Amino acid sequence: MPRWPLIASAIVALGALSGAAAYQHAAPRQHERNGDWQEIAWPFPRDGWPAGKAFRCGAAACGGEVELYVRPKMGFCNCDRGVADDDEVDRVADLDLLSERFAPVAPGDVVGIADMPGRIRAYDLNMSDGSRHAAFGIAVARRCDLLVAVAHGKRDAPEMRRAALDFLATREMTRWMMAAMEGR
Repeated sequence: MPRWPLIASAIVALGALSGAAAYQHAAPRQHERNGDWQEIAWPFPRDGWPAGKAFRCGAAACGGEVELYVRPKMGFCNCDRGVADDDEVDRVADLDLLSERFAPVAPGDVVGIADMPGRIRAYDLNMSDGSRHAAFGIAVARRCDLLVAVAHGKRDAPEMRRAALDFLATREMTRWMMAAMEGR
């Protein structure tokens, strides 16, 4: 039996494998996809800060419905220290827009979003309808300006934190956050 059909088959198989590998490498990774998160209208009344962006991730994609609100607060940060402690996250992260009854569940952690350092902290929210939600408040700083975010839902808190941070790390959100911090 001639060897050339075996060699040709091997070359075709290697080509197909390398094509599949190239496709997988070029396909967006889960944390780079925005399709699981849909932008919704900013649900809060006007206050001293401009409205931001609001998003919802459905139960099928995020294991439970999660909402995320993000906005800049220009000139509202300690220019020397940035977001220095959990008390500052408690004050600025917009949790009070969701419920006046929120309580931290643990000390916060250092976090970086779009090359801005800050903190993230977990909370329990007692909603006005009597339900309880898990939430995360995030505050990061750039010069004298803040970017704040809050995510909440009825789902598992660590999974919600991961989903929200992954979404905030996408290229599209990073571009928007940096433009918002520049006032554009």
